[in-house]
Amino acid sequence: MKYCITIILLQLTLLGCGDSSSPAVSTFRLADDIADAANISADASISVVSNIQNGITVWDLTTNQKKFVWNNQEDGINLVTNIHIAFDNSYVVTSDRETFTLWNLADGEPEGFWRIDEASIRDVAVSNQGRGILVGRSNGKVMFFEPKTSRRLEFLGHQEKVNSLDISPNGFYALSGGNDYVAYLWDTRSGQVIHKFEHTSRVTKVVLDDEGRYAFTADSKRDAKIWDLATGQEVSNLQYLARQRIFTTAAFSKDGQFLLTGSPSKRMNLWQVESGSEVNEWYVSPRESSQPPTAVVYSVAFKNNQEIFSVSSSGLIEEWKTK
Repeated sequence: MKYCITIILLQLTLLGCGDSSSPAVSTFRLADDIADAANISADASISVVSNIQNGITVWDLTTNQKKFVWNNQEDGINLVTNIHIAFDNSYVVTSDRETFTLWNLADGEPEGFWRIDEASIRDVAVSNQGRGILVGRSNGKVMFFEPKTSRRLEFLGHQEKVNSLDISPNGFYALSGGNDYVAYLWDTRSGQVIHKFEHTSRVTKVVLDDEGRYAFTADSKRDAKIWDLATGQEVSNLQYLARQRIFTTAAFSKDGQFLLTGSPSKRMNLWQVESGSEVNEWYVSPRESSQPPTAVVYSVAFKNNQEIFSVSSSGLIEEWKTK
């Protein structure tokens, strides 16, 4: 009853004391068989899914209808493993290990295709109106690129390969984390480091709060921390009993009270930002052919205070009630 009492005292409207293993209220298949990558827009209205056989599919989640089908390569082989939708739903950036493409969500047309020869691409992100693209690479470099002006800035803060990155909606701030045990918040206009977030093992996941309040950084061992972007100070460290927890995705609620995370083991969790305590847990549907039955949660999103969404390697988009 601990969680119930806490929720009543804080007068939270997001969640009651339901069964943590409650099933999804709706499920819809976005990709046949396995999905190789996927992302959900910040407002949970769009999802983009990559499948090696069927290419990249854009879905309207309000109607469950396909909007566009894309291919990253002319030969029809789709090896896209990274997808990011701009906060304002205007553009999508996709990448495989060697190339990245900017797509316009208004007409479904590509607006640029670029090849990286120096090192393999690890992660990508795009800001509102496609103004800026971040490309994290295995050599530790992060490139900020403006397609319309061709301006390019190389961030050289990391000493080892970059594993994860994110960009603010306006494109002015980047968050990157790598194998050097560090995550940096830095200014894309100058390359200047704003905050340095240190860990005791390699940083595997970083996420920015779209409202500009927090950052989430998680490492490969024990620490998954929420930071105050104004001060650079730690707000909380997520509290869990396991010796290790890997996070594949995360999203902050619009009101800033909660963090929603996904993992490689079907698990999706809701956490209180201020305390780092776990509020609830769900398990996404596993892939039918996987043994043992499991799925990687690729992306999560808050639709509102009562509804959340997940998309996973099972090729399914699932809706969950928080009450």
